[in-house]
Amino acid sequence: MLRPFTLHRPDTPEEACALLARLGEDAAVYAGGTELLLLMKLGLLRPRHLVDVKRIRPFDGITDGTHLAIGATVTHRTVERSALVRARCPLVASVARHVANVRVRNVGTVGGNLAFADPHSDLATLFLTLDASVELVSPRGRRELSLADFVRGPWETAREPDELLASVRLVPWPPGTAAAYVKFGVHERPTLGVSVALRLDGADGDGERRGGGARVADARVAIGCVNPRPARVPAAEARLTGVAVTELEDVTGAAAEAASADTDPADDLYGSADYKREMVAVFVRRALRIAAARARGAEPAARFPHAVVA
Repeated sequence: MLRPFTLHRPDTPEEACALLARLGEDAAVYAGGTELLLLMKLGLLRPRHLVDVKRIRPFDGITDGTHLAIGATVTHRTVERSALVRARCPLVASVARHVANVRVRNVGTVGGNLAFADPHSDLATLFLTLDASVELVSPRGRRELSLADFVRGPWETAREPDELLASVRLVPWPPGTAAAYVKFGVHERPTLGVSVALRLDGADGDGERRGGGARVADARVAIGCVNPRPARVPAAEARLTGVAVTELEDVTGAAAEAASADTDPADDLYGSADYKREMVAVFVRRALRIAAARARGAEPAARFPHAVVA
């Protein structure tokens, strides 16, 4: 049962930040509430004040430019159905379609997902391969942090008590990028998430030279859900950079082993540390094979039990 609290509904970022500054530790930011209200019902969080930011207009839009900016109160369902997101970052829309269930997607927000820093986050893992940064606002002004610096650990971020997450900014991959996101789990929260993106040198937006002379000019590999926070894997990325598309299959094993060796999992209800390392190797290999097939202009038909491919 929820304990009594006072609900505040500011109309501007300035009003919301002023409330947070005045109420201090007694206040919590409320948007979709999919995780916050659950913890409150369990008695794990007991804020006396909720600051509802859903009415703040600058936070509810998706805008285009050098970056694709997604406002903090944009829901997963909106991302899933956005024509702009599908045009600029199609994999983001595809992954959003598989977040939890449709009830959660209709109310859960992108900003809430990132600000809560749940280690089992699909979007945080994927966003790392898109050079994501977050915009924070406070009475002191605005600042921007990379997502890697913003998420410090499980349920821990660099957000100050009087700050609000206003938006997340993504750098869309250039034409000729082959990407894939694979997640594994037997429940709605993924046990493992793998995001890979291979930018090809010598391939145009229609992939005319895929499978020919194209090489991997830049590789991104991010692992989520097994470590305390999602992270990119430089060792795996180095194994892939410079490799010809026709030779990608030959290096997927080495890149997968490098990713597995770089993980730092803990034993928990989702499995032992050794099990998680093995799963990282298996699913990085699968994600890279899917991306390699897409680099050649093909779409792999293989599907895996309890796994989602986007």
